[in-house]
Amino acid sequence: MSERSSLSALLHPRSVAIIGASDDATRIGGRPLAYMLTQGFGGRLMPVNPNRRTVQGLTAYASVADLPETPDVAIVAVAARLAPEAVAELGKRGTKAAIVFSAGFAEGGADGALIEQHMVAAARRYGMRLLGPNSLGVVNPRIGFYGSFTSVVEMGFPQPGRVGIASQSGAYGSHILGIAREFGIGVSACVMSGNESDIDLGDLVQAFVDDPDTDVIAVYSEGIRDGDSLLAALESARRARKPVVMMKVGTSEIGSAAAQSHTASIAGNDLVTDAVLAEYGVVRARSTEHMLDVARLATRRIYPADNSLGVITVSGGAGVIVSDAAELLGLSMPEMPVAAQQRLKALIPFCSPRNPVDCTAQFMNDLSVAGKFTDAVVREGGYGSILGFFTYTAGAESIADNLCAQLKAVRERYPDRLFVLSILASRERVRQYEADGFTVFEDPARAVAAIDAMGQFGRAFAHTPRAAPPTVPAVALPSATPSEADAKVVLTKAGIAVVPERTCDSVESAVQAAQALGYPVVMKILSPDILHKSEMGGVLVGVADEPAVREAYATLIQRARQSAPQARIEGVLVARQLSNGVECILGIQRDPVFGPVAMFGLGGIFVEVMKDVVLRRCPFNESEARDMILSIRGAPLLQGVRGRPAADIDALAQMLARLSVFAIQAGPRLQSIDLNPVFAMPKGQGAYAADAVLDLLPQLQEAPLGLSA
Repeated sequence: MSERSSLSALLHPRSVAIIGASDDATRIGGRPLAYMLTQGFGGRLMPVNPNRRTVQGLTAYASVADLPETPDVAIVAVAARLAPEAVAELGKRGTKAAIVFSAGFAEGGADGALIEQHMVAAARRYGMRLLGPNSLGVVNPRIGFYGSFTSVVEMGFPQPGRVGIASQSGAYGSHILGIAREFGIGVSACVMSGNESDIDLGDLVQAFVDDPDTDVIAVYSEGIRDGDSLLAALESARRARKPVVMMKVGTSEIGSAAAQSHTASIAGNDLVTDAVLAEYGVVRARSTEHMLDVARLATRRIYPADNSLGVITVSGGAGVIVSDAAELLGLSMPEMPVAAQQRLKALIPFCSPRNPVDCTAQFMNDLSVAGKFTDAVVREGGYGSILGFFTYTAGAESIADNLCAQLKAVRERYPDRLFVLSILASRERVRQYEADGFTVFEDPARAVAAIDAMGQFGRAFAHTPRAAPPTVPAVALPSATPSEADAKVVLTKAGIAVVPERTCDSVESAVQAAQALGYPVVMKILSPDILHKSEMGGVLVGVADEPAVREAYATLIQRARQSAPQARIEGVLVARQLSNGVECILGIQRDPVFGPVAMFGLGGIFVEVMKDVVLRRCPFNESEARDMILSIRGAPLLQGVRGRPAADIDALAQMLARLSVFAIQAGPRLQSIDLNPVFAMPKGQGAYAADAVLDLLPQLQEAPLGLSA
């Protein structure tokens, strides 16, 4: 059986066996059966309990072997020590997937981890997929399938809909499910993965991509085990135009530690996670409320790639709130055309027609004004998204029916636009507006955040594949972390330009090198054991003549011996001193989840003080590298300001793209690269690395577990 068909069966089983079924509807082994009986699951239910002839009114079976048919999915609710045997018996019968409720496995220590390994091995032997262990299971309200013991449904069963929820946490996944019900969000399915001994987050996202009942995917993640699996699923979601909104927690030091102890997974660098999710068009949710706001609006399936916001309001104060929220997010709010503003002024002389368009409370005297103003905003403003702030007037019985009709008529004339309302009204009245095609928020700032997310999805869906990364020659790595000079030799072979320099093992050779390169020069201590030279005074700049070279050589050797007496000293590096260039930093860091990640920023004090850097997963091409470079806040310094010449951004982009390819080709021994500073010379004069640190694992030492290229 294929893995995808097994995952499909997990969401849409036609028959379910409950191993460890209980006649008590409040016990873990009894809840799934009770829920499915009350919610009308249409498939066959087969409780397995050797001690009872019936369970909750259904015929019970003594063992898996006694089942009258092979179940699509089995729920395993027995003690951890018994679970491997139950899984093996299910595998022999040809069961497609098993949901393991049982706890006490890898999350509990070494003994539990060994039991978990035996259980997973049994499942794989028969090609069966496992959800869990320590999983709270699967809920599919569309078919009444409740393969879960969550008690959140006692407060009300979720309503069926088009949002799929994937959660690594069972308790918090259920919490999300309960809030979704309160928000009126319909769910296609909710899957809670637990320990992820087999089925992981990437599998769940892919299952929802393949699921015809799911339009939007909401993800709660504490840590990512398999970056490649997740990224493949996210790319599949983008191609299928299924938006993914993810709440990735564990961003703080304490939160990250909690995530690892709870799920035994790697949290990874949160800035890297941000960059990678943005690359795939995933909206990173700031909170549960934000995640569900985005999911709810996304079910309208309108994703304006060139998103801009037009606002019609009855309150100047609300207009300010919306404008502030949009500016923080970078959501464009262009002014209305001058001619349109003049026409609106003719209707209400004291209105504010720019954008936000404030028709004032005057519309209450003539409700047709609301329709006219809204139509003008849509038709003449040309905005991709429209937000109407009508507050409590939209819920007033004397106004609501007429206003709703006015707004509905405008929406129907422009079915390609995203229409959102911020109003206060009864639940019944809100349902009426929503049925007419509007998504309703009480808080206008929340509405703006959700609208901005739709633009992020639209841009991701409009993404066209770019050219392949540049070809970089394969370069053999040294057996261990090299000195600066040797690191530059390696990088030069990969096409990375470096500042002209010479290695000198005597003061006389240093004098000759300086004369050949031309004064002034930079002199640096050269040692594979001293990677950060400036911290111990190992870099001297502006060395202007022969006496200065002789003095600098002696000073550097003396400082190195004092600061690092055990270090191997190979001599001194003499380099040409460049001027009129912009200092930049280029780097590579191996992320434990996503592999090599490139970094670009302004060098020198800027990178330490401003933290103005951009990250991107390797590899990428020169066009993407250029986009990275121009995305930092300090990009104007590279483009030429206050009479300074523009830097050679093309040369920088070429270096950054080549570095990204080299990082992939180098393999898991490469831990990091630090090129700081890189001098971006004036346009047409190139870019040159003045310093290079190449951090490698020793050749005979195995790479740490979890690293991937």
